[in-house]
Amino acid sequence: MTTAQPHRKPTNLQSSDVQIVDYTSEHRERFKEINVQWITRKYDMEEEDIKTVTDPEKYVLENGGRIYIALCKEYPVGTCAYLNMGDNVYEMIKMAVDEDYRGLKIGWEIGRQSVAGIKALGAKKIILFSNRAGSVAAIELYKKLGFVEVPLGESEFQRADIRMELEFK
Repeated sequence: MTTAQPHRKPTNLQSSDVQIVDYTSEHRERFKEINVQWITRKYDMEEEDIKTVTDPEKYVLENGGRIYIALCKEYPVGTCAYLNMGDNVYEMIKMAVDEDYRGLKIGWEIGRQSVAGIKALGAKKIILFSNRAGSVAAIELYKKLGFVEVPLGESEFQRADIRMELEFK
């Protein structure tokens, strides 16, 4: 798999052009590129960011987490990872879409399909941390996915000023 962008943002994207797949080591470089792109647009890379994007296999997958990749015509354009927090609780992290592919509902698809995938694993709850000012569109997406705001509590990220949860019954 090549990491060079094969084409520009499609103008007439069909739903069949986008697939949500499980992460493989082939996706490692694009996972890093996509996440560094969105984080460094408004924030500094924090220690947790660096660990996750540098070695997602160790930091996310080894502990029972999952990573989903959005492919647009076979090219990785989006990511969404889940840390296994234990007790059937997962934390959604690193949900991002390459800025050249935003506005095509790829975030909705990776969010919808990855939440369903985590629920199928037996999750009772998904938590996430975000930032009100820097992630307005993302917070609206999370609400559409069913997340609700809860008290912030503690976060590993300095930029986090909102915590949201999605509980499954």
